[in-house]
Amino acid sequence: MLSLALRRYQSRIRSRPVLDKFLHANSCHHSVYDELKYRGFISQTTSTEAKLRNVLQQSHVVYAGIDPTADYLHVGHLLPLLSLFHFHIRGHKVIPLIGGATGLVGDPSGRDTERPLSDAAKVEHNVDKLKEAVTSFFGRATEYARKRVRTIDVSASEPHIQSNLDWFKSMGLLEFLRVVGVHARVNTMLARESVSARLASQQGISFTEFTYQLLQAYDFYTLHKNSGCTIQIGGSDQWGNIVSGIDLINRIVPQVGPNGGHEEKVFGITTPLLTTASGAKFGKSAGNAVALNPDITSVFDFYQFFLRTTDADVGRYLRIFTILPLETIQDVLEKHKLSPDARVAQRLLASEVTELVHGQHAVHSAQMVTKVLYESDWTTVKANEVLDALRGDPRLHLLPESEVLSTPIVKLAAMCKLTASNSASRQLIAMKGLYLNNVPVADTRQTIRNTDLIDNRLVVLRSGSAKQIVLAIQ
Repeated sequence: MLSLALRRYQSRIRSRPVLDKFLHANSCHHSVYDELKYRGFISQTTSTEAKLRNVLQQSHVVYAGIDPTADYLHVGHLLPLLSLFHFHIRGHKVIPLIGGATGLVGDPSGRDTERPLSDAAKVEHNVDKLKEAVTSFFGRATEYARKRVRTIDVSASEPHIQSNLDWFKSMGLLEFLRVVGVHARVNTMLARESVSARLASQQGISFTEFTYQLLQAYDFYTLHKNSGCTIQIGGSDQWGNIVSGIDLINRIVPQVGPNGGHEEKVFGITTPLLTTASGAKFGKSAGNAVALNPDITSVFDFYQFFLRTTDADVGRYLRIFTILPLETIQDVLEKHKLSPDARVAQRLLASEVTELVHGQHAVHSAQMVTKVLYESDWTTVKANEVLDALRGDPRLHLLPESEVLSTPIVKLAAMCKLTASNSASRQLIAMKGLYLNNVPVADTRQTIRNTDLIDNRLVVLRSGSAKQIVLAIQ
């Protein structure tokens, strides 16, 4: 019932005439800076707000880097990707740049110790997979946006995904020193926070990591020269690298204004380090990164990650991770305050981000599994939809009908690794801690009956308050 009410509420608030002006503004070039600022995307800029607001009235080429440390995207990538996406849907050209070359070196920013050098073949594999993942993200995000923003402008071009190995692979050391090194000032490089912090540490910093900032600076220069790129977006730990790029561009191709003085033509924007209200780093679940790839983090777990957002964080996450109008978000938060236990804001957040990343069908699947595992009204549950949503998930166990209906629950729980052994199952039953469809198992000889089956095919076994499995007839 709550999901239906939420959908009706979403439909009502999205269709109100009072939002028309705001929705239209979402598609205009001049609104992108304010949009990013109000949503919490901006930590620092290399120019004044007035200057950037004026500059962004025209279409620009914007880039953000992606480090190929893994072959998949995770929720930490959503901040830079959505930053680019806000530019993208307003007609700006965006370049997601994957560090096929810089990934072979390692960025010292934000690290106390040196990264181990990555295998070249592994980095190449990661770059290829990340190109696919970024393409998929922009495709689904555009589909998501078309349902929520009256007019979006993506006609200029599709995202131009590149790897910086394209220009570094044929560049020798002597050429690099003559083109880049001659413009670098060692005292300035030493003053960068990423370098100075490491110099003060016991381990120090290698020459390889020390020169990383020059590699990233050359990325910005190359994209500026070849693609007309004028804006770089990066995390707050990238400030020094971004400034290095601007400095290199200004030294190689000085920007001179009509009065003969320096004229700003290239800019940097950093996004904040995203943490929870408790100070924990955003994006981890049980110590693991929450991936955008459903083969690594299931759609259900992805949905649950956002559904578990605290009241203190949910407003900020709705502004950052969705493109719902800010008035809509504020209305939802007001409704949430009236009935926090209903978790309307968290349900909206989980639904929106899941659709953004995985599509509408994934939202329905995640909600269906949530209903089975955490609610008690299963009258509308369709077993086939649950099985489809949990396909490949270790919580799903398929067994022959005869085995499901004849084997004692004690043994089924142990067989499916819900408990460590038959003995552990018996102990749980004695403590009323083993559940069948949210009802405590009362007898060690109890078996599953036909009347226990949800939609004539599956049951939910639970150990304690959190560990669950879905047992289904094969």
